[in-house]
Amino acid sequence: MARLPASHRPARSPRCQDGEAERDRRKGREPVTEYEILLLLDPDLDEDRQSEIVSRTRDLVEKGGGSWDLHDPWGRRKLAYEIAHKGEGSYHLLQFTCESETLDEVSRVLRIDDGVMRHMATRRIKGSPARPVAVAAPARNDAEIASEVEEEEE
Repeated sequence: MARLPASHRPARSPRCQDGEAERDRRKGREPVTEYEILLLLDPDLDEDRQSEIVSRTRDLVEKGGGSWDLHDPWGRRKLAYEIAHKGEGSYHLLQFTCESETLDEVSRVLRIDDGVMRHMATRRIKGSPARPVAVAAPARNDAEIASEVEEEEE
């Protein structure tokens, strides 16, 4: 089979260019990847049960040789459509680094758990924007508040 000229070959990712992924493959190791999971938990669960699900997920990641990066509870939100006759769900964003086998085990355990309504795992892309930071509304002084009250009274 003839080799394509360099101009016709597909571009290689930066990771492949340095050979790190190829070395890992030859040594039989899976490359470590950054993941995030969005959990949709049953809103009827108490906070202790929700934190138990998150801590069990964390234990699985760390037991599999991964590292835990972030747990961001988003709270209760209305669903676009009902799931199991429930119109709300409790959302939790989890970010961690692990091998794909560990992610498979985490997904398997989350599928079995009755408290988890849905979950979705995605690979985090390096260079993606950081988590947005909430900005406080500008403080209003007493004069602005007083002028609004006077306008309402008139």
